Amino acid sequence: MKKPLALVSVVLLLFVALAQSAWAFSDTKGHPNDAKITELQKLGVLSGTSTKSDTFDPNGKLTYAAGISMIVNGLGLNLDGINFFKEPKVTDSFPNMKDDAWYANAFIIAAMNGLEIPRETKANDEMTREQFAHHLMQALLKKGDYAFIDIYLTLKDEADVNPDYMGSVQRLLISGIAKLDDSQNFHPKAIITRGDAAGWLYDTIQFVNKNTPIEPPVDEQPFPLTDLNLKSNVINADVNEVTVTAQAPNPGYGMRISSISFDGEQAIIHVEPIYPDKDKQYAQVMTEVKAVTYVSSAFKPVLEQNGTNAGAGSTGSSGSAASGSTGIIGSDGDSQND
Repeated sequence: MKKPLALVSVVLLLFVALAQSAWAFSDTKGHPNDAKITELQKLGVLSGTSTKSDTFDPNGKLTYAAGISMIVNGLGLNLDGINFFKEPKVTDSFPNMKDDAWYANAFIIAAMNGLEIPRETKANDEMTREQFAHHLMQALLKKGDYAFIDIYLTLKDEADVNPDYMGSVQRLLISGIAKLDDSQNFHPKAIITRGDAAGWLYDTIQFVNKNTPIEPPVDEQPFPLTDLNLKSNVINADVNEVTVTAQAPNPGYGMRISSISFDGEQAIIHVEPIYPDKDKQYAQVMTEVKAVTYVSSAFKPVLEQNGTNAGAGSTGSSGSAASGSTGIIGSDGDSQND
């Protein structure tokens, strides 16, 4: 009786081995993101190159067509809840693309979900690391409002980062989705490889699965904070500490920096209230609340309250400039290569 049992075990092992090899691309073995690429392939997010379905070309350069398709598919972006008077076409938003191309639907979905892709983009344009980081973070935030630690990571090459993308880059770094190299460089203008993009995407999907978005207030309420003030203090030559204070109606309230956007040489700091626990009672006493972030010294901080710029006059005693980086700032490609 032992021999038939042993034979069954061998057959099962062979079956498992064959099943695993069926999912694996033939050219990703040894790549740091091999396992992540395989998992994305199993999920149907990734497919082979246009020439061979069993190859992924992990060291190849990522095109916009492949990158946007990966992001849309991986994070499940869609057109649910969006009504159209006529069927949308990709050329409505991107005239350099083709309406019948394999990537067309992904770009329509990306455009309708607010991914800030330049209108003149072509499908075969190559994506830089900062571009992919920005679009990936925008897609992540479509899944919910997640809390990120308010710290600023210094990049040796931060002068090369597009200010409009810095917030997204910082959040990817803070969350551990992206990493700096050993010299603390991000290489924002370098073309991202397909393998690195797949690794970031996989880790972003895991971030969504493991973290719960912040729930917005059930009812729309008037902005409860008053007397907002911004103060900036020098930490070192590169980084300032920016503190925003405000008066709240009772001790149950809090405040957080929700995003930081850039306008010329200004960093506009956006804040939002944290509302009291509805199940608790609080003394109705005016209470000071504050939020702190660490930012670069390249920009001048100004405070925006309820969509209205509070102006540079809110800068505190040091008068130092600051740049917030933990917020949201903000060929035709016929061959499939995602």
